[in-house]
Amino acid sequence: MPKININDTFNLISKLSLKRTWNAGKVLSSYYLSRLLQKPIQWGYPVSVSFEPTTSCNLRCPECPSGLRSFTRDTGMLKKDFFRQTIDDLHKELLYLVFYFQGEPYLNPDFLEMVRYASSKKIYTATSTNAHYLDDQKAKKTVESGLDRLIISIDGTTQDVYQQYRIGGNLERVLEGAKNIVKWKKQLKSKTPFVIFQFLVVKPNEHQIEDVKKIAKEIGVDDVWLKTAQVYDYQNDPNNLIPSIGKFSRYKKDSSGNYQVKNKLDNHCWKLWHANVITWDGLVVPCCFDKDAVHRLGNLKTQTFKEVWNNQEYRDFRKEIMKSRKNIDICANCSEGTKVWG
Repeated sequence: MPKININDTFNLISKLSLKRTWNAGKVLSSYYLSRLLQKPIQWGYPVSVSFEPTTSCNLRCPECPSGLRSFTRDTGMLKKDFFRQTIDDLHKELLYLVFYFQGEPYLNPDFLEMVRYASSKKIYTATSTNAHYLDDQKAKKTVESGLDRLIISIDGTTQDVYQQYRIGGNLERVLEGAKNIVKWKKQLKSKTPFVIFQFLVVKPNEHQIEDVKKIAKEIGVDDVWLKTAQVYDYQNDPNNLIPSIGKFSRYKKDSSGNYQVKNKLDNHCWKLWHANVITWDGLVVPCCFDKDAVHRLGNLKTQTFKEVWNNQEYRDFRKEIMKSRKNIDICANCSEGTKVWG
């Protein structure tokens, strides 16, 4: 489990209001009641939402649709007016907002303006970045925006290892970006954003786990998270990514020597009750594993979010999760319950 940071924890708690607390209580109780009765019951609105700033990315990571340029859905940039409209509809219940799904958030020119708007509604904001655009000016604006959590992907501590997964990336730029954020936090006397190095453990970098912790400490990064990697073709592992250290793998070999997903895929999923994902163009999908937005539960260009959240498509999907989760394609490679934290 991730270590509890007092400043970050109190910052999150400070975003709670009576309405948000009441909403979270309704969501949690309806989830456990659904499990008890074996039928979907949904009270309240999402506690957390992920918004996709863009599908564009500067890198070409081998297990990422953005990196592979392999989307079948439309690609583009989230528009700030549409974003504000949706936040205005949700902000009274919404506690946590993630500015990430696919793509590199900082490629959207309005990204930090949207962060600032969500922060003005006292919503806890987080994003994940490859940190290639955190020059001095952008780092200062990031701290000033009110962003609460900044996850920096750093999947190697030397350039030769880093670039094996982060194809087209420059490790020095990543480290410089992290240093810029830490510098401006100090100069502006800001406790936010809470800065995390996220280390995707794969076979080429598994020997550098202790090194990334050391670098994080030297720079002044707040925490290091070790993340398991999703491998689409895990039976063949064509990019040789599955780590040899078992606890850092989402997969294990069966008696025949074939890889299987560790997750037992029980017929319930907390994500479907408390969170969801909105694509740059307003499609509502169940979670971050639906990268190509195949399971479209609504469209915010034609419906309000609150109409979508309780529509027939959402009810049917929750029902299917509770009936036979393992038969839903996006659940087959799910990491829920298999993450490892630094």
